[in-house]
Amino acid sequence: MKYLLVLLLAGLTSSAQVQKEQLNLMPWPQSIVLNDGSFTLTKNFKVNITGNPNPRIFGGVTRFLRRLDGRTGIFFEQGFITKLNEFPTAELQINCDKSGKIGLYEDESYHLDIKKDKITINATSDLGALHGLETLLQIMQNNNTSFFFPNAQISDFPRFTWRGLMLDVSRHFQPVDVVKRNLDGLAAMKMNVFHWHLVDDQGWRIEMKKHPKLIELASDGMYYTQEEIKNIVKYADERGILIVPEIDVPGHGSAILTAYPEIGSKLITLTGGTTEKNIQGTAIATYGIERNAGIFSPTLDPTNPKTYQLLSELFDEVCPLFPGSYFHIGGDENEGKDWDSNPKIQEFKKKNNLATNHELQTYFTMKLIPMLKKHGKQLMGWEEILTKNMSKEAIIHAWRGPNEGVVAGQSLIDAVKKGYKSVMSNGFYIDLMYPIESHYLNDPMPKGANLSAEEKARVLGGEATMWSELATPTTIDSRVWPRTAAIAERLWSSENITDVANMRKRLEVVSFRLEELGLTHIRNKDVILRNIANNQNVEALNDFSNVCEPLKGYKRNKGGTEYQMYSPFTLFADACTPDAKDALAFDATVDQYLGNKSLENKIKVTAFLNKWIAVNKGLNELSANAPLVQPILPLAKKLSDASEQLVLVLDNKSTLKAEELKNLIEQCDAKDHADVELAVFKSLKKLMQNFDLN
Repeated sequence: MKYLLVLLLAGLTSSAQVQKEQLNLMPWPQSIVLNDGSFTLTKNFKVNITGNPNPRIFGGVTRFLRRLDGRTGIFFEQGFITKLNEFPTAELQINCDKSGKIGLYEDESYHLDIKKDKITINATSDLGALHGLETLLQIMQNNNTSFFFPNAQISDFPRFTWRGLMLDVSRHFQPVDVVKRNLDGLAAMKMNVFHWHLVDDQGWRIEMKKHPKLIELASDGMYYTQEEIKNIVKYADERGILIVPEIDVPGHGSAILTAYPEIGSKLITLTGGTTEKNIQGTAIATYGIERNAGIFSPTLDPTNPKTYQLLSELFDEVCPLFPGSYFHIGGDENEGKDWDSNPKIQEFKKKNNLATNHELQTYFTMKLIPMLKKHGKQLMGWEEILTKNMSKEAIIHAWRGPNEGVVAGQSLIDAVKKGYKSVMSNGFYIDLMYPIESHYLNDPMPKGANLSAEEKARVLGGEATMWSELATPTTIDSRVWPRTAAIAERLWSSENITDVANMRKRLEVVSFRLEELGLTHIRNKDVILRNIANNQNVEALNDFSNVCEPLKGYKRNKGGTEYQMYSPFTLFADACTPDAKDALAFDATVDQYLGNKSLENKIKVTAFLNKWIAVNKGLNELSANAPLVQPILPLAKKLSDASEQLVLVLDNKSTLKAEELKNLIEQCDAKDHADVELAVFKSLKKLMQNFDLN
């Protein structure tokens, strides 16, 4: 009888109308209407394509089917889609008016209509149709026996035209498979720009056939062949993604100058000699690729004609590899130290009435514009390129914020008010390990900026920014995902979609689904923990990682010299991520208890505290045969000690005075153990402050 009741309830659940709160769509669509009924998947499910789409739609639909059968275990009869109107009676009809063009301002809208016996995706271009397929995958539901799509009508389009991820592959080289799986993640989240930071102080990553010294001397043998680059560009194109390459100049020049020191700005003063011959004068400095992180002096010489000759030749070879219309030249963090100490450069500034190094850099940047325009490219650079004489054709990439002494969003406001198109990265620096909420509530359209409609139109969108000083191929996915999915929603969805709790709920499912694309942000955590545990049981380590987060900002790598580019990144901090799971849950539990100090809520709080006491014991046992566990033991003990006393306080058994308990809790704010911090500190403090101790 009980078994029959369970079946009956399951049947009632499956036939009930799905509510919006049950959906885990991300980015959230502009308009969604749910209707009664559903479309149930069977092995007879087929797809038909009509209209005039780009051939990329065939691969996109085939990938959709493979992800669908992988997720459901259904053996669909349809295999590979290769032509239009192949199955006119198919249940899923995709209609595209035209071939989508990779780039900005393309129509990416779609309309998805799900009925009991038919699903239709209508889109202006195949790019919109690909987005519609992603939404269809996300909206799928299941009961105990089948998978189904709830009947719905969805009309959708992006809020911003530039929705990107910048991936730095210079500091830590990221192989082709890493790039491709992240492109798949971008496509799943309806992002359309991949900003590929290919050159910096730590390495040149592009095969150069006409200037092989760059890869022989400045790559450590880690670079992309030109065929690999073409393959990745094609891979991105098939997913509707524009690739914007970056070669950072004139600063961040160590790699270029390692191969071509003659275009560097630094001079060495020669002194010495013998009684017969005295040596005086200057010589060209030598350079080496940088092993540390930070801002360095090596800078290209803007007064040397050979600088422009070389750059022109480099662009002639690199630009044809990237068919997109934009090329990023960096232009950031040039301190000008080598310019200031070079008499020849100072004389050049006076002769050309260039009052500051900023004006000299503008002179340099303006020289690059025709080199790129020759190849149909528009110049883009970090916000430092913005000066009064910069060409209005340049795109300004805003990145500085309060940490750099700039009001958040001010750089973007300045750019668009002066007539420049701009992209926002400030607030989207995912390498800094800030919580997802800080990114999610960061809007590219500054509130209260009083921008005109014309100025607002110059705000192209935003980019999640992933510098890789502390990220290897093993860990980089966990730094990019799932937070980039939340940024994708900010760039696509309506500006009033800001419910953080709802976003977190949806993101938990979306993060899990991203694994089907090959992303390793979840699975590689266990790889690192097993290494730390010396292949012992990782339960205690995992539990502790769920209340710890990597140090934020640039606190982990003090001065940029604590870690080199070849240092190990297999440590506890590398297994931890922002938004520690149990820390979030504990905070909610504490709030619940403080709102209602019932026995039930007290038991929930106590369960967390007892868990951390046990974790400390487990870590100590583990450390007997795992040296890598040792650095986290002091922090685990601080949490355990505080937890023990809080349990006693909750049970009215504590003998501690208020000041003693406060000091114990404050110990949990330590940031000098294993490059992590306890994400539960604020919740512990909140709980403690509610107690009335003598």
